[in-house]
Amino acid sequence: MIWKPHTTVAAIVEQQGRFLLVEEETADGIRLNQPAGHVENGESLLEAAVRETREETAYRFIPQSLLGIYHWRHPLKDITYLRFAFIGQVDDHQADLALDDGIIRALWMTADEIRAT
Repeated sequence: MIWKPHTTVAAIVEQQGRFLLVEEETADGIRLNQPAGHVENGESLLEAAVRETREETAYRFIPQSLLGIYHWRHPLKDITYLRFAFIGQVDDHQADLALDDGIIRALWMTADEIRAT
């Protein structure tokens, strides 16, 4: 059997001591996450990171570097994820843009606020 991980991307954005996160509905309840999602067919990793960030936060993501590549196997399901996390900046916020289904809102939080959740 051929192993096929789910390929995902994430955007890590810090501006003035705050990190861009999304509050989203998940199977485990409401959670905070980085703007992230699956790479679509024919899309580069960078294109996916830019698209997912726009869809989930209404910001344009400008990738600057690769933070890391992460491998995670779901403990209860036969699913493995391979995530490429990019560091970058955002601009061009389009506040009237509808966010992806399941995304409640985008928000900026300090590291201390994130740790406290």
